[in-house]
Amino acid sequence: MANVLFTNVRIIDATGAAPYQGELLVQGNRIARIGRGTRSLPSTGITVIDGAGATLMPGMCEAHTHFGWTNSKTLDAIQKMPHEEHTLWAAQVAKLYLDHGWTSCVGAATPKPRLDCVIRDAINSGQIPGPRYTAASQEITVTGSLGDDMLPHLPFPEMSFGCVVDGPEGMRKAVRMFLKYGVDQVKLNLSGDNLVPGADARTSWMSDEEVAVAAREVKVRGKRLASHARSSESVKQSLRHGVEVIYHASFADEEALDMLEAHKDKIFVAPGLSVIIRLLYDGEVVGVTNTIAKDMGYELELEAAVKSMKAMLKRGIRVLPGGDYGFAWAPHGENAKDLEYFVKYLGMTPMETLISATRWGGQIMMKKDLGELREGWLADLLLVDGDPLANIALLQDKSKLLAIMKDGEFAKAPEIRSARSRFVA
Repeated sequence: MANVLFTNVRIIDATGAAPYQGELLVQGNRIARIGRGTRSLPSTGITVIDGAGATLMPGMCEAHTHFGWTNSKTLDAIQKMPHEEHTLWAAQVAKLYLDHGWTSCVGAATPKPRLDCVIRDAINSGQIPGPRYTAASQEITVTGSLGDDMLPHLPFPEMSFGCVVDGPEGMRKAVRMFLKYGVDQVKLNLSGDNLVPGADARTSWMSDEEVAVAAREVKVRGKRLASHARSSESVKQSLRHGVEVIYHASFADEEALDMLEAHKDKIFVAPGLSVIIRLLYDGEVVGVTNTIAKDMGYELELEAAVKSMKAMLKRGIRVLPGGDYGFAWAPHGENAKDLEYFVKYLGMTPMETLISATRWGGQIMMKKDLGELREGWLADLLLVDGDPLANIALLQDKSKLLAIMKDGEFAKAPEIRSARSRFVA
């Protein structure tokens, strides 16, 4: 870790303050000093990066990440990749996210029990490049719901996309297994999904007794519980049992919204808009026309999700980007489209959207010193060619990311133009 001074940059610090021209000094893995204007900080013995007016902002957090998703057309196809190839795939995807400016990611589920933990540990030990990562369990589901892909003539758990349990004791055993493996977050599929015939997004099949057991086991070990919860009842069930990370929440009714607001300082919502929007309008790549997607219920769900998210934002609930990427119609690497969707569909300003991806990202990562540009905070930074507040779509183009820094080290170093280690954007 070297001492680096970013000078001549336009700073978006993600505190909510207006952008300003300034300088920022990184020492070790921390932001040591921030100065307004130019030539305000000492540069002797320090690598100086002249941003030439580029934007300096915090690294972004993807709140609904599946490194193990294989850009496949179906859920069961993801699980069919052998363990060895799957590990290599996930390692490549982790690097891809970091290369696109996602310096933190929240694992939302993994297709094989230990895969997320192995990737997280390899990142942390420096074996592979990747974002800060919270490792997830497989999706825990019940018979017949989302994630149960076992066939009658092939009743092998290893063939199922999710971990299928029934009853409190089955749940206890599964959760304890994932905690033994070292996950940071256990994921429960509390609702169905429109991808699953007979178990659509408005269904809620898991019992309160099953969820209560999972909540207790996770709490005892100081870990976190997350839920796939599209239906209104599954959102309420999540809140009754202390789930902190709620994915989707498309059909939240007024009672669910009231409960979310009452717990807004403890919970995060990542709607995963991409999987809905892209199937509706780009699904033909997997044979799903707009008409088929509407028949599957995705137009109705998008309308409900937009209404629900707008209501949540008005109530001060933290809504974060994280679009369930890793399918053929929404492949890895296109995650920053979520930021555009937040502006286009939810009516958020670009600044509000960046705060959700940075400031709230640090909070969902359970870090008190991450996600904003403040003195003493962790140095996860992006140097962006252009102004994302004027055009949020800039962040979809990784060539616009002139430099990417994670924990005080360059994941992508700026081009050096002279022996004096200066860079002009």
